Amino acid sequence: MNKKTVLILTYYWPPSGGAGVQRWLKFVKYLPKHNWNPVIFTVKNGEYPVLDEGLHNDVPKGIEVIKSPIWEPYGFYKKLTGRKKNDKINSGFLSEKKKSVFFEKLSVWIRGNFFIPDARKYWIKPSIKLLKTYIQENNVDVIISSGPPHSTHLIAKDLASTYKIPWIADFRDPWTNIDFYNDLLLTKWADSKHKKLEKSVLENANVTLTIGETLASELRELGAKKVEVVENGYDLNDIKQDTISLDDKFTIAHIGSFTPSRNIDSFWMAISELIKEDESFSNSFELKLIGKVDFSVFESLEKYELNSYVNHIPYLAHDLVIKEQMKSHVLLLMINQTPNAKGIVTGKVFEYMASGRPTLIIGPTDGDVSKIVIKCNAGITCAYDDVVNIKQEILQLFYKKKEYKASINSYSRESLTEKLVDILNSLV
Repeated sequence: MNKKTVLILTYYWPPSGGAGVQRWLKFVKYLPKHNWNPVIFTVKNGEYPVLDEGLHNDVPKGIEVIKSPIWEPYGFYKKLTGRKKNDKINSGFLSEKKKSVFFEKLSVWIRGNFFIPDARKYWIKPSIKLLKTYIQENNVDVIISSGPPHSTHLIAKDLASTYKIPWIADFRDPWTNIDFYNDLLLTKWADSKHKKLEKSVLENANVTLTIGETLASELRELGAKKVEVVENGYDLNDIKQDTISLDDKFTIAHIGSFTPSRNIDSFWMAISELIKEDESFSNSFELKLIGKVDFSVFESLEKYELNSYVNHIPYLAHDLVIKEQMKSHVLLLMINQTPNAKGIVTGKVFEYMASGRPTLIIGPTDGDVSKIVIKCNAGITCAYDDVVNIKQEILQLFYKKKEYKASINSYSRESLTEKLVDILNSLV
């Protein structure tokens, strides 16, 4: 049987590291087993927050990857905000150093009002031109665009309309419901344009794909005609099969970007009180922060006199991150304290669960991610302001009064790829 071809438009692709690259890298890894040939369209010179050359190992041999140059306005942004030329641009308003409030706000205003839908807008027209030539010369059965950045959807929309090719718009994160949308300082005109473009994508895509039930409901309300949920997951091949010993200290580890909206004061208060009240805990505790950390987090750590308990590792390659997760006693998941918190399902939660270590969530107890973790018997959720419960749950884990044995087979990358394949097959 001849393989069908799916053209996948994604800004994030190796050597990009971080969370944005994992979803489609893993789908591409397993799609060829299901009679689908993925062709990747991505950037040649993207402004990636982190790099991870090791992720190239997950790209199947023989996969066609089309790379197109992109111009992004980050040189101007760096000058405006006093950053160096080689500084990386972080997502989610994360800033590792305190900056001028005025110039930060000015840059955000420019970003939100002039670069619509995002700073990759200048990639749209050249990409459409290049891919039209490609489609005229090659068979493409389905187009997939993955956002953010949502510029990819506008490229796909034009191609799908021109060539009558079925199109899946994948929303890894929301567009106008994203947690920082209200921080973009948008004019009424800019807000209207964002929403108009979003609506045009949702109404024209044959399928809108996303990562959780709450976001799926929001997308339906915004006009999506058919919404499917295929979650993020874990790759069994990434999980080290060797026996890994736990850290000597009682380590609570936070993996990934620690943005301002994840800086939950009640957690620091709970840890501070435990250190003062329980000598055994005080002598054993260590907080591991692996990834980029906003300066506000370090201000909180100083406020609660926790600096001496912190082991900050600014960056690790993905394979080493997995190892650190498995060594840690507890894995901390801070859900952004924002209006869309219930719908946030971080990609790392599945690897947290696969590591075999208990997950401690600080966030909505009725949120999507909480439901997933509880269903899988992989951890516990404490409400944002519930200092008493946070302390109790940490002590139960510290004194081994609670154990979790996760059941997560349905979230393996191979199983999730089968769900994606069912959707693809329904379109051709």
